[in-house]
Amino acid sequence: MMESMIRDFSLASKGHEKISWVDHYMPTLNAIGSMLKEKQTFKGKTIAISVHLEAKTAYLAKVLHRAGAHVVVTGSNPLSTQDDVAAALVDDGLTVYSWYNATNDEYFTFLNKALDHHPDIIIDDGGDLVHLLHTTRADARENIIGGTEETTTGVNRLRGLDKGGALQFPMIAANDSYCKYLFDNRYGTGQSTWDGIMRTTNLTVVGKRVVVAGYGWCGRGCAMRAKGLGAHVIVTEVDPIKAIEAVFDGFEVMTMEEAAKIGDIFVTLTGCENVIRGEHMKNMKDGAVMANAGHFDVEINKKELEQMTVGHFEARHNIEGYTLPNGHIINLIAEGRLVNLAAGDGHPAEIMDLSFAVQAMAAKYLLEHYQKLENHVYVLPHTIDTEIANIKLASMGYQIDSLTDKQRAYLNLD
Repeated sequence: MMESMIRDFSLASKGHEKISWVDHYMPTLNAIGSMLKEKQTFKGKTIAISVHLEAKTAYLAKVLHRAGAHVVVTGSNPLSTQDDVAAALVDDGLTVYSWYNATNDEYFTFLNKALDHHPDIIIDDGGDLVHLLHTTRADARENIIGGTEETTTGVNRLRGLDKGGALQFPMIAANDSYCKYLFDNRYGTGQSTWDGIMRTTNLTVVGKRVVVAGYGWCGRGCAMRAKGLGAHVIVTEVDPIKAIEAVFDGFEVMTMEEAAKIGDIFVTLTGCENVIRGEHMKNMKDGAVMANAGHFDVEINKKELEQMTVGHFEARHNIEGYTLPNGHIINLIAEGRLVNLAAGDGHPAEIMDLSFAVQAMAAKYLLEHYQKLENHVYVLPHTIDTEIANIKLASMGYQIDSLTDKQRAYLNLD
C-alpha cells in the first residue's frame, strides 16, 4: 500500500483529541455510521475524500472506514488542512496525502496520489477530483461508480459538464439536499465565517459597516450573523430577486462601487470571480478588511490589488496589509482563501453532523443504485433528507406531529 504524505506524525495525539471532541456532537452521523458498520456496507470498496481536512471530515472518514472501506483522504484547500488531524487519521490506519500551507504543486500532487488508489467512490469538495478525472487522470476512472459533491461551487462545475454531455460518471449533488444547504450553507457558513474573521483580526463587528457580497444561502447566513453581532449590514447582488429578499430582510442593498466607499469589513460569498476589483479597492477606507468565504480564491482580485499598491506587509498572522498610493491600508485575510477554514476551524460539529450524514447516505445510495444511474448530476430522494432530519431531531430531544389518515387523504398523499 502506498505511504501517506503528512507533515508530522508526532502530532497524532492532539488530532485524536479534536476528532474525539466532534464525535460527541455528531449523533446523526454516529447513528448512520452504526448502521453502515453493522452491514459493512463499503467492504472491498475504496473511497477517496477531498474535503477540507479537519476534525469533522476526519470523523466522516473514520465512519466510512469502520463500514469496511479503504479510505484515502486529501484536502480541498492548501490552507485548511490541520496537520494534527491528518496525523491522527494515519495513526488510525487510513491513508492521507495532505499538509497545511501546501504549495500549488504539492496540493495537486496530493490529489493525484489519492487518485492513484483508483477509487470506487469519490467525495469531492469544489470539484478538483472530478476535474482531474476528466482531464489528466482518466486512467483513474476504471473503478469509479460515482461520487458526491459538497459545495455549490462544485455542483456548478458538475452541471457545466453534465450540460455539455461530458460527465463521465454519475454524481450526487450532496450540496442540494435540504439537510445540507439549509443548515450548512446558512448557519454553518454564517457562524464559521465570523469565527474566522474575529479570531484573526481581534476587532469588533458591532457598529461596523459589513458588506456581504452575494445573498444566496451562504450570504444570508453571513448577513444574519453580522446583524446579530451588531453590524450595519450592506448587501451587494446581481440577482434582483435576491436583492429584494435582502431588502425585505432588513438590509441595505447597493452596488459594490457605492459599498466600497463606506464599508469596514467586506465578505464575498458568490462563487463568482472578480467580485471586488481594483476599481473598488482604490476607494476603500483606511483599515478596511476583506475576506472571502467562497470556495476558490478568485472573488477578490488579488492581482489587481498587488498591481495598484505601493507596499505589502504582514499586518498580523494570516492578514496581509496593502498600502495604496493615497496612504490607505487595506487588509486581506488568509490570502483571500476560504476564510472560515483558512483562518478558522470550519463549520460547527452539529452542522457538519447533518452535512456529513448526507455524504454518508449519498455514498450508500450510489453503491445501491449506480447500475441504474446514467452519467448525470442527481439529488438524493427527499425520503433520505427526511430520514436524516428525523434522526437529528430525536438526538436533540424533539418530537413532531404526524399526519392522520384523514389528513393524508385530504392532501392526496396515499
